[in-house]
Amino acid sequence: MDKIRVFLTDDHTLLRNALCMLLQGEKDIEVVGEAGNGAGAVRGVLEEKPDVVLMDISLPDFDGVEATHKILEVLPQTKVIAVTMHMEDVYLLKFLNAGGMGYVHKSAADRDLLKAIQTVMNGEVFLSSVGVQVMARQYCSTESVSEIKPDILSERERQVLQLLARGFTSKEIGEKLYLSPRTIETYRERITVKLKLEHRSDLVDYAIRYKLLGQ
Repeated sequence: MDKIRVFLTDDHTLLRNALCMLLQGEKDIEVVGEAGNGAGAVRGVLEEKPDVVLMDISLPDFDGVEATHKILEVLPQTKVIAVTMHMEDVYLLKFLNAGGMGYVHKSAADRDLLKAIQTVMNGEVFLSSVGVQVMARQYCSTESVSEIKPDILSERERQVLQLLARGFTSKEIGEKLYLSPRTIETYRERITVKLKLEHRSDLVDYAIRYKLLGQ
């Protein structure tokens, strides 16, 4: 079985060393590189092409959200997990909109990180307990999550929504469902119109609220 190749990004050397030690203790994980800023992360990930990137949000040059966006533009299959102290709504939502698939609080990294890696490798979104609380606050404070029930969606639309919310690209969804990426984009447009949602983070919110991710 191939090892899961992981790239670390954090501007604190001590934390990178600690994460590296944690991961090197796992037989099925290999740390293939690390960086202390956004530019180094983008450059290193494009060179190493890891399966998973652990990304801090606060970086010296540009933030982890922008780095995630730059990486996924070129390598959309890469799974990016934020490992950060930031748990404000704005950071979490921006990261999910950029294509991130996991959000782990640094204080819980020793407990949640390995589970997060396995979860995103299975194509699912991982949120630490603090991240779930942030999403719950978002539900209570905004009307961005549609109140329209999933029954309005066709079976195929529900399948596409579930996969979109888990972080798959249109191309990857097309391969899974034996459809063209353009057809998937058409389904996505129908979903956003029916549910009156626009952003990817809203689709993730919706799928979590209506318990669609586990179906």
